[in-house]
Amino acid sequence: MFFFDYETVIGRIYISADSNYITGVSFCEPAGEKKETFLIKTACTQLMQYFTGTRKTFDIPIKIDGTNFQKKVWNTLLKIPYGKTICYKELAKICGNEKAARAVGKANNQNKILIIIPCHRVIGKNGDLIGYAGGLKIKKFLLDLETQ
Repeated sequence: MFFFDYETVIGRIYISADSNYITGVSFCEPAGEKKETFLIKTACTQLMQYFTGTRKTFDIPIKIDGTNFQKKVWNTLLKIPYGKTICYKELAKICGNEKAARAVGKANNQNKILIIIPCHRVIGKNGDLIGYAGGLKIKKFLLDLETQ
């Protein structure tokens, strides 16, 4: 497992990967060897393009590790279009159980590949910004970036 860190418009981010897949994008230093691999550098390039508004989708291989329910939620997050938001209840309904909004929120919170798996696009039912690993200021920045 490798990781490397980069300074970005939203602060320092850490990108981690194994030999074949991106396994994390976070605001905290992960375990592993600090080494800028080709895959990590490619992910950074795509994230920097995203931050400048020139990239709306990512095309790097990611590995999603979690329970079957978490994987279902995270794969659903990948289908939320750039510039769009949904509430937790909508996400739960798409995942097959409208009453599982809290469980969906917990799975959303466990997302290890921030931005690429766009958990920031999930908001409260009244349009309120609710929770984000990097804080609500960064969540607002990402949502504003996508609606420009």
